[in-house]
Parts: sequence; structure tokens; C-alpha cells
Amino acid sequence: MLDGGEGTAAGAASATPQPLEWKFSQVFGERTAGEEVQEVDIISAIEFDRTGDHLATGDRGGRVVLFERTDAKDHGGHRKDLEMMDYSISRHPEFRYKTEFQSHEPEFDYLKSLEIEEKINKIRWCQTANGALFLLSSNDKTIKFWKVQEKKVKKICDFYVDLSRAVGNGPVVCSSMSTSSKPCMENGGCNESPFGYTSIENSLPSGGIPSLCLPVVVNSHETSLVAKCRRIYAHAHDYHINSISNNSDGETFISADDLRINLWNLEISNQSFNIVDVKPANMEDLTEVITSAEFHPTHCNMLAYSSSRGSIRLIDMRQSALCDTHSKLFEEPEVPASRSFFTEIIASISDIKFAKDGRYILSRDYMTLKLWDINMDSGPVATFQVHENLRPKLCDLYENDSIFDKFECCLSGDGLHMATGSYSNMFRVFGCSEGSTEATTLEASKNPMRRQVQTLTRPSKSLGPLPRVLRRGADTSGVDVNGSAFDFATKLLHLSWHPTENLLACAASNSLYMYYA
Repeated sequence: MLDGGEGTAAGAASATPQPLEWKFSQVFGERTAGEEVQEVDIISAIEFDRTGDHLATGDRGGRVVLFERTDAKDHGGHRKDLEMMDYSISRHPEFRYKTEFQSHEPEFDYLKSLEIEEKINKIRWCQTANGALFLLSSNDKTIKFWKVQEKKVKKICDFYVDLSRAVGNGPVVCSSMSTSSKPCMENGGCNESPFGYTSIENSLPSGGIPSLCLPVVVNSHETSLVAKCRRIYAHAHDYHINSISNNSDGETFISADDLRINLWNLEISNQSFNIVDVKPANMEDLTEVITSAEFHPTHCNMLAYSSSRGSIRLIDMRQSALCDTHSKLFEEPEVPASRSFFTEIIASISDIKFAKDGRYILSRDYMTLKLWDINMDSGPVATFQVHENLRPKLCDLYENDSIFDKFECCLSGDGLHMATGSYSNMFRVFGCSEGSTEATTLEASKNPMRRQVQTLTRPSKSLGPLPRVLRRGADTSGVDVNGSAFDFATKLLHLSWHPTENLLACAASNSLYMYYA
């Protein structure tokens, strides 16, 4: 990372860091030409777990789909030591469909006459235990805690007696639904079998039932994945939930809406603690709302939240129970000469992410990516231009509501790269290590380099008191790299970076694309 952070080790190994060379890995749910996509199938959330062995996606239909990694496993099913493997000659990372379940259903709030969509807004993985997977999923109002576990399939062997043939001295027919290779005896008696069938002899009069077969439950070697909702955290937010984040203590998490942030214990679903409340006494005095919130990756007492005015606040829960006062405020001073009608709209931060070491915060607003050092609150240490070429089109973007699109961002595990989405199903990858010139544009398709462009880093001349700030990847054209107009209907809002490898998962409409470098 910049400024000599912990992530500089990899960057120091090379005097001039080279841009990553991205290749297509695989795709799930790819559309055919002319295929109409259903609204409920559009992916609305995506997240790798801490190990990177599992990936979860949520869609607008309220479903959660899980994928698991299949490569780099030995015959025992355990991951090989990745440091001993040469990925230049081995197969690229591969995932496969694991299971899916319906997380949320559409609801109606009769008190407020409000429809609550089933769309999944956020997914966060929790710590695994006893081979089971745990995750949190949220829609606009409700958070659910899910447990996904493999269970052995139990078969019920159902025996019955044909009483119509049991009259007189005729034989009794005993029918079996089992897969046993030992059929029932024609004389009405079921002998014991390896599956545990039992029979009870009856001393009935002549012509009665000579034996009674009892149904038994048999454990088979087959397993099935079962998703069970362990807890439901509801009725704690008056506004739409925009963020959930797990704490490093493994016991608590936060949920944030436009005006409040609540702290939950995973074991307690009927009570939460309000730790941030920005609602003014008079709503006419409201000047900003909360847009995103995330816990610090290692310090369980610290979290950060962003606002619609382009600021990030770092708070310490040890200071007070209600954290209305922040420990640090990160915002870039506004240049009065550049102010316009759209200034406040495009300044709104749509997503923030902590670096793995917790030293840096990555933020995404409509026009840029910004990297902040939590030890330096005077301004961002680096700014990366994403939509500068759309500045002349802000009027059109406002009219078709595209200016309110909320693009996510992500950081690589080593902290040397970052990525975010754009229009025309494109996404951009930047290098944030010292001396890096990486600013790569790729398309979410089987040929990601079709629209690839490299833009050299050019330090801005108008940096003011921040000589170390870099502004990278600026495009001056009003079109994409192919010279064609942007397709604002196709947007890549959601993406996630593998925690330990250069593997990106991107959601383009209903399709999940994966790329490796």
C-alpha cells in the first residue's frame, strides 16, 4: 500500500509493479443472445467468505445461491498448500454450484402501507463451526441468520399388510418400499435383514395376521445440503437497510439504514443497541444520510460509516454508548469554483471497504475511487478517476436516474489492487502500490480484454497541500474505450475480490463472471 503500509512487501519485490493480466475463468447463468432476463434473477449481492472457498450471491427474488471451490484439493478433500503450487502451470481457480435457498419473501407493512421487497441487499459470511456454513442476509427491513449444513439422508422403509388376502388361510403379502435385496417372505414373515427390518410374531387365531412388520428409519450414505434459518432480526429499522457488517469478535454485527446504525448480538434476535443516530429533531434540518458502514477488520471497537455528503467517520465504541461524535472525519475539501447542481449528488459515497490490515479505507462515489489512510484525515492519499468521461453527461444521467446508481468497490487481499464497476458491464482495476501505473478496463464477458485499455498514471497538478495524492486512470472522452456510447441499462454494480488470490467475481445482470490473474 501507499505510505509504507503493511501491503508494501509485495510491491517492494518489484521496482516497477506490472499490471495484472486478467483471464476469463468461468461463468454461471450466462444469457443467450436475445434472451430476456427476469427481474427476480438479477444478482443484487455477492461475497466471498474468509477462506475464499465459498462464494454467495443474492438476487432480487430473495434467493441466496452458494458456490464452492473445486480445484486445488487433494483426494481427501482438503486444500493443498497454495504456496507450494505453481498456478502458472496449474488449472485456474474453479467453482461449482453448491446449493440455493429462499432467504426472503415479499412482505407488506400494513402500519405504513409499504411493500417490502424480497431483494437481497447484502450478504455477509460468519465464522464456520462443525463443518457448517453460517451467513447473514438482508433485505430492506429484515436480517436473517442462516446455517447451511450437510445432513445424512434417512430413508423410511414402510411395510404394510394386505388385509384383503389375510382372510382365511391364504398367505399374507407384505410390501416393502425399501431398497433391500431381501424381499418379504410369502408366508407373511419378514426376516431380519442388514437394514434392520424387524418382525413381531402374533399368536392370533387361525386366519388372523401371522406377523406384523414395523417401519424403520435407515441411514444411508447419501447426504443433502439443508439451509435452516436460525434467527430473524427484524423491526429495528424505520428506513431501508443499506449495510450489514460482522465484527471481528465473531459475536456481534451492525446493521445500518439512512439514519441509524444498530449493534446486534448474533445470539439475540429480539434486541439491538442503537450506537449511531443522525436523525435531527426536525427532519427539515436533515443534511446528510448514512450510505454505508463497516467494522474494522481487527479492532472490534472501531467502525466506519460514510455519508451522502462524501465524508467518512471513524468511531470508537469505547468512547460512549451512543457514538454520535466521531473519532476522525475523512473528507476532501470542496473547491468552490467547481461547485454545480450535481456536486452533492456525485459526492455521495456508495460503498466503503477496509483494507485487510485495517490501515486504509477505500471509498467509491459516482465519479471516483478514493483511498484513505486512517492516520491522515487531511485528505485521500490517492484518487482514481472512474467516470470522469461522463461529466459532460451529468444532465442526461440525472434525467434517467443513472446518477443515483450505487457502485460497489473491493480491495485485493494484499492491498495492492482495487476494483469497481461501471456501465456497459465494464469494470476497472487499479494498482494502488507505490509507483504503479495500473488502470485497466475490462468487460464482463468471456473475452474480458475486448474493451481493455491501459491509462498511464498522471499526477494531478492541482493537488494543493497533498503532494502525495495521485489521480489515476482519467479518461477525457465521453464514450467508452471502443468509441461507442455507454449503455446505461447494463451496469456492473456488484463485485468481490478473493481474500488471498487475484480472483474477481463480478455480477452482470443475472450472470456471475469470474476472472483470475
